[in-house]
Amino acid sequence: MTPANDSSPAPFGAFAPSAAQQAVISLAHRSRLKRGSFRPMLSRLLNLLRAGPIDARYQGAAFRFYHQTSATERGALFNPDYNLEELEFLRAHTPAGGVFVDVGANAGTYALPLARHVGPEGRVIAIEPHPIMVARLAFNQTASARGNVELIAAAAGDADGELMIETDRENYGASHVYPDATARSDAIRVSAMRLLRILQDQDVTRIDSLKIDVEGYEDRVLIGFFRDAPATLWPRAIAIEHLSRDDWADDCLADMLARGYAEAGRTRSNTLLVLGSN
Repeated sequence: MTPANDSSPAPFGAFAPSAAQQAVISLAHRSRLKRGSFRPMLSRLLNLLRAGPIDARYQGAAFRFYHQTSATERGALFNPDYNLEELEFLRAHTPAGGVFVDVGANAGTYALPLARHVGPEGRVIAIEPHPIMVARLAFNQTASARGNVELIAAAAGDADGELMIETDRENYGASHVYPDATARSDAIRVSAMRLLRILQDQDVTRIDSLKIDVEGYEDRVLIGFFRDAPATLWPRAIAIEHLSRDDWADDCLADMLARGYAEAGRTRSNTLLVLGSN
């Protein structure tokens, strides 16, 4: 059985963990081994027991975790509370029937739990440019039976057109926009669209919550969006990754605070913002 990202992958459950693999996963769930520094070691152990991905559930959704090549997928596989503070923040600000936008959706570890949360009357717009991650997210969406997710296979950017993204084959979820990547063998060309255009194309008229994690390109996505979008379209709550803040050309956090957002919390990776009543 080939664990490939192809057009007809084996159905969910085909890569359910073996008894030995499940013992490793359960041990991680119950112990300090679920922490980030231990996860690569556990991933190698799972691969020794049986090479390939693992089919498992996370936050109420079904995932085929390619844990060997994705830090995010390792995190969700080994830690049932992975990104839980961010997820709880977003769920608290997104009602049933609400709208959630996921910029840099990766394998869907935010999009699919929020799709479950908003229910069939709600909507999730999941934006992901890397074709390998798009395929993984599409599979996970189908396995989770979440028809309320619109998957946008493009990069959100500061202009419509194309962008080059560098591929990190050891961590596909960390692939990022690389403006000077034309001569790099690991760079691929992807479609790019302004966030406002994506939302307009999807007939989105309000956003309850938004998460953005695009590896240091957050400012290029958000500065132009807030400049051009009507205030009625501004998300009520935002989780923005700040780990690559030094790569920003403009301080989009300061821009959002100046527009009436307030910091509601901060995790190791993300700043949590809420829009004030003004």
